[in-house]
Amino acid sequence: MTADDRRDATGRQRGAARAQGRTQRSSSAPSRRRKGSDAARTAAYDVLRAVAGTDSYANLVLPPLLRERRLDARNAAFATELAYGTLRLQGRYDAIITLAAARPTDKIDPPVLDVLRLGAHQLLGMRVPAHAAVSETVGLAREQLGTGASQFVNAVLRAIGREPLDVWEERITEGVDELEALAAVQSHPVWVVRALREALVGHGRSAGELEELLVADNVAPHVTVVARPGLADADEVLADATGSSRGTLTPTAVVLAGGDPAALTSVRDGRSGVQDEGSQLVALALTAVPLEGRDERWLDLCAGPGGKAALLAAVAGERGARIVANELQPHRTQLVEQALRAVPADAVEDVRTGDGRRVGADEPSSFDRVMVDAPCTGLGALRRRPEARWRRSPADLPVLGALQRELLLSALHAVRPGGIVAYVTCSPHLVETQLVVKDGLRAAAREGLSIEVLDAQAVVRSIASGEVDLPAGRLDVQLWPHVHGTDAMHLTLLRRRS
Repeated sequence: MTADDRRDATGRQRGAARAQGRTQRSSSAPSRRRKGSDAARTAAYDVLRAVAGTDSYANLVLPPLLRERRLDARNAAFATELAYGTLRLQGRYDAIITLAAARPTDKIDPPVLDVLRLGAHQLLGMRVPAHAAVSETVGLAREQLGTGASQFVNAVLRAIGREPLDVWEERITEGVDELEALAAVQSHPVWVVRALREALVGHGRSAGELEELLVADNVAPHVTVVARPGLADADEVLADATGSSRGTLTPTAVVLAGGDPAALTSVRDGRSGVQDEGSQLVALALTAVPLEGRDERWLDLCAGPGGKAALLAAVAGERGARIVANELQPHRTQLVEQALRAVPADAVEDVRTGDGRRVGADEPSSFDRVMVDAPCTGLGALRRRPEARWRRSPADLPVLGALQRELLLSALHAVRPGGIVAYVTCSPHLVETQLVVKDGLRAAAREGLSIEVLDAQAVVRSIASGEVDLPAGRLDVQLWPHVHGTDAMHLTLLRRRS
């Protein structure tokens, strides 16, 4: 044997010995030697990165990702709770991470921070054993970010795991006022908490409901399906969805017990669709107001992504009316077309891309019923879009408010005398609801329009099968997740007199 051969043999022997040692160490303490993470945690991490990096919404990113990676039902459910729960409680976890890491979160690299948030949620918000939460999350950090990051993640998560949630809640609320403490524990920005308290009072409810509202924002909603009239009925959906139940506010709503709604036959072919019951209610309210004279041409001014347009079109089809669905963004126009695919062609006059602010000037007095589902902050849908609370700021309100006023005024010009306009937002913020309507009425009067505010509460009660908890002395309707089990939809109904 040559010297080179001896060196090669020795090297192979040493390499084999090192490999054997690694194998022995790994088998003796696998949780400590975790090299990577499982598919569910990786999927949740990828969702958080997409939300942070591309302004995507988790409810749009996660479902196709789960299908693409073919996660089974158990792992898909784990990934869903991990991703959504982390996003909902991000504010609470950031406050805890700040203390555990002894540095503010803006000094932690965003990908590392997302991993820490996922670990914190497993430790404090899920029934995951502490050793598994730490080891699997450290493995995720090592796999995605490298050894250095994983060591930091390990240290911080071990610090978090030493105390239960109630101790951490006490620590993150030390020395702050009641509103800031509520914001930290219930994971909402302080400005949102303040705005929601003002909205409760302004819409006739008690400020004492604030904590209950914030808690409701952090509970994942049940999936609700709309049975579009004339295309499907609730009984069909109930029969196709084991354990489902009827909604309480609309005859079209079915609340699913679980599972993938796309598995339902009527959802796959577009005769029904996923839609919050509050969203169903405000659309049906527009159709329920009696009209004098013709009732042939309806308009959804801001139709994307198409849920309300499809429900309106289904009702229009039963009555011999037609709908025009207008949407500003071309990609959302495509979503509207998809939502309307099962509606008879003679019930849909047009699906078009255009600026809703121009419709009133271009087609004055042309429509009998008009839906204005105005773009808004989305503060009413924080249960299903938890990341919205972290993206919005008070600076968004003036821009959105100006747009909402212009759209409402356009709708009041577009509707014929005697026709009905429904002003709708998925936000209870007073700036986006009552103030927009008040300013819209003033602007309409300056332009020679006579507008009457209708009793939307009476219309809603005529639709609902049971009692609806609404404050006395108001004409508009404000729904709440903690009261009605829906998104916080706002509805004002207006009739143009002349």
